[in-house]
Amino acid sequence: MEKRKTLTSDNGKEFSGHEKLAATLKISWYFARLYHSWERGLNEHTNGLIYQFFPKSTNFKTVKPEKLQKVVNLINHRPRKCLDYRTPHEVFFEQSSAVALQI
Repeated sequence: MEKRKTLTSDNGKEFSGHEKLAATLKISWYFARLYHSWERGLNEHTNGLIYQFFPKSTNFKTVKPEKLQKVVNLINHRPRKCLDYRTPHEVFFEQSSAVALQI
């Protein structure tokens, strides 16, 4: 059973190859309108989690990779209500295993 049907991103240049990824994943890809942060709820929620560790004004060029990795691990291993109190790490690897078995 497919769980993902759409993806909404902002308009950053990092999404310039979205057509290929959308075709590979068989999903519809949408772009949020400028200055409509509520159209990217998960993104904004994740930003809030990151701000708990780094203020908005943080220059990430000065953050040590070890510290950044520690924060990434903490966030990815934090249970989320929207995931039935599983962690993003657990859900990702469950989904990855399911995809690998289909190949």
